[in-house]
Amino acid sequence: MSSLVKKWRELADVKAELAARDWFFATSGNLSIKVTDDPLTFLVTASGKDKRKQTDEDFLLVDALGNPAEETHLKPSAETLLHVEIYKKTNAGCSLHVHTIDNNVISELYGDNREVVFTGQEIIKAFGLWEEDAVIRIPIINNYAHIPTLAKEFAQHVNDDAGAVLIRNHGITVWGRNAFEAKKFLEACEFLFSYHIKLLLLKGAKAFA
Repeated sequence: MSSLVKKWRELADVKAELAARDWFFATSGNLSIKVTDDPLTFLVTASGKDKRKQTDEDFLLVDALGNPAEETHLKPSAETLLHVEIYKKTNAGCSLHVHTIDNNVISELYGDNREVVFTGQEIIKAFGLWEEDAVIRIPIINNYAHIPTLAKEFAQHVNDDAGAVLIRNHGITVWGRNAFEAKKFLEACEFLFSYHIKLLLLKGAKAFA
């Protein structure tokens, strides 16, 4: 089995899992997985596709600039330049970007703080933080419509081989050394967001009881 086919199947499996969670509203979201290092190539989701379905046109191979590396009628996802920044600056092997209600709410609640901070949660161990009072900080950046501008601000927070960045009222991008790690980070982030929103709602209800 060629490396390209293997990576395609790996990314398709991740897409299917995230689709089962209903994290691809209205064709939103984009995923990528690195295929080669030198030259850099990676598979990325094609623009405008219903990501809850599996087809032979779900992904296309792009180069280090995010341009198609092969002849194709498909267009790369709009945020492909974010994936470019990740693979250019780190040794990450996979990047996942989803728009969920929870991550949009969290990004709006804490957007003025430029970050959201979590502590005291067991799930934080998913990020490799094992100390008792571990803290995870997720940056929140502005949602620039001009993708090169968005990519430039996003790149300021891409320093490690694994990480996460929220785009205000847009979605979250996570990356990891492989698809397993990236998916683990994404699931942990979404758990924290959902927990926090529910806790705030319950505290608010209790205050007015």
